[in-house]
Amino acid sequence: MKAFAIAVLATSLVACASTPTVHTDFDPGANFASFKTYSWAMKPQGGSPLVQQRIVDGIDARLQARGWTLAPNGGDVALAAHIVSTQRQTLDTFYSGSNMGGWGWRGGGWGGGMGMGTATTTVRTYDVGTLVVDMFDARSKQAVWRGTASSTVPTSPDRVNAAVEAGLDKLFASFPPGSAPAK
Repeated sequence: MKAFAIAVLATSLVACASTPTVHTDFDPGANFASFKTYSWAMKPQGGSPLVQQRIVDGIDARLQARGWTLAPNGGDVALAAHIVSTQRQTLDTFYSGSNMGGWGWRGGGWGGGMGMGTATTTVRTYDVGTLVVDMFDARSKQAVWRGTASSTVPTSPDRVNAAVEAGLDKLFASFPPGSAPAK
């Protein structure tokens, strides 16, 4: 039963770590219905160039699915995206052989007992990647939308690609602001 509980906890933690944390913000005065075209002012940099291209392609696909058209330059909206990667650490402590006697009857009287156990602590270092996408009204040069997606960076290319897709799906789920979530 103990092994089963540990396996369920470990699976839950892995599932939580792979779900991107997404935040969006927008200018409530911006008229997103008037935006029909967009241009890339700055494509994401950092990390793998393959992942960078997948991010650009993924953003393009999501904007085009919403009726926007990519213009080589001079679009209604200028996009700027960048990737930030940071290392984080967690401490994982596992206890074994606790022999905890607890309180109760102990051979002639009440008392407490505590046996010796061991604790092993390991440090786990992992990378967290954050994608930041900013949109600017090209005419006024004012920011109109910002989205960030953060997640633990997987080690395998397949999982990285899946994380990029999940992050972009969640990032653009309610884009443009005021629209119903995409299905």
